[in-house]
Amino acid sequence: MRIIIANHIDPAIRDRRDLRAWTQRALWGARDGDLVVLCAPPDPHFLRYATALTGTDPNRLHLVVAPTGAYEGRLLDPQMLTHPAVLDQVRAYLAACGGPGAVGEIWALWPSASVARFASALGLSEKLPGCDFLAQGGGELVNNKAVFRTLAAAAGVPVAAGTVVRDPGEAAAATLTLLEGSGAVVVKQAHNGAGVGNELLVTDPSLATGHAGARHLHHLDLTDLPAAAAAYWHERWTWASADGRFPVVLEEFVPGAVTVYCEQHLTDTGTRPTEQGELRYTDRRLSHESVPLRDLPAAVDEQLLEGSARLADTYRAVGYRGRISTDAIVRPDGQALFTEVNAQVSGSWHIYEVFAHHIVHANEHPQRTVTESHIPPQWTVPDGATFHRALAELGLGYDPATRSGVIVSMPIVDHPSLGAQFTFSTVHAGPAERDTIWHAIEERFTTTARRTDSRKALVG
Repeated sequence: MRIIIANHIDPAIRDRRDLRAWTQRALWGARDGDLVVLCAPPDPHFLRYATALTGTDPNRLHLVVAPTGAYEGRLLDPQMLTHPAVLDQVRAYLAACGGPGAVGEIWALWPSASVARFASALGLSEKLPGCDFLAQGGGELVNNKAVFRTLAAAAGVPVAAGTVVRDPGEAAAATLTLLEGSGAVVVKQAHNGAGVGNELLVTDPSLATGHAGARHLHHLDLTDLPAAAAAYWHERWTWASADGRFPVVLEEFVPGAVTVYCEQHLTDTGTRPTEQGELRYTDRRLSHESVPLRDLPAAVDEQLLEGSARLADTYRAVGYRGRISTDAIVRPDGQALFTEVNAQVSGSWHIYEVFAHHIVHANEHPQRTVTESHIPPQWTVPDGATFHRALAELGLGYDPATRSGVIVSMPIVDHPSLGAQFTFSTVHAGPAERDTIWHAIEERFTTTARRTDSRKALVG
């Protein structure tokens, strides 16, 4: 059995507000007999839905809901993992299953020191890979984008031109230097994801593309560029550095680049690649992610695998154990440049590990591709029941016989003003089938006036 911790980044590093729905993706990894610790009771419909697809008996899962702690159950309070109520419930379950020896692994979405404390309190430190490293705050280290550039240099892998800065003056000077390259610079917070913590600085309006992982956009006035750069950093340093707590990464923007990744599994005995995928952005927001990645030129694929392996070996040498995602951009000339490493169970894990390879068997003949999408702003889905009902009426729910259709990736949470917010995956034989599925759902949930923009989101 495994003990699964459905957590996310520690709030002391970055406040993610409400993660009750997102962290329930841990249920995709649960199998008969596992124990799952959550911040709130799981959505009952999603629990039944996910376990039906994975072939897990929900009655053979033991769910432990931690006390609400400081965050009112919106996310797993790290301090609550060692709360007596949690430890007592876990110990009681282990006793009924034959004792601590029944535990094969402690597996957490986020490599928090609190998970190491939890494992130690149960006398199960050896069941948490890299426990000693995590106990000393190693999870923050290996998920820090500034640290990535240091470790990437040690690994000898190519990275996007850039630097790490630690004060506004240094940032302004580095910005001017990097702008001499392409006329645009990407500013990155040390801790954030999916482009939310990135800002694109441009001097050339033509570079203000929506197909880049940078949620924010800022135009610098060329009239007095040094003054404009200084003013920008005076205004944005607090945001970029998280109130001065972390350094900031600056990278030269590469127009026309494609964003790809290679995930790796790091263990005590070595490393191995698990899957590769592609990320696509619309309006500088992550909109689509596809696995497996089959259409890279052989030379680019070799670069991605070789650089990813070097990074995996370096992160393993530091002491980290578990999954990492090595992200890269592929320039128009075919050179792969690595941009960051996420040393955690990323948002890609369930797409390839569970959907593509456990449920769909994507590499079997005929091959299938899984593309996960965020609900675009042009769609209005009032609630989860409506979306699932639409899938049933349209005949688009995932069909094991045809190995195609839609898998809803997480509980569908109703938003009081925006409608439901969630992700879903289309399973398809090729782009034409994917487009057919997408447009059928689009017709149901998009008004006529906004439909064209939604189609741009798919093909962009």
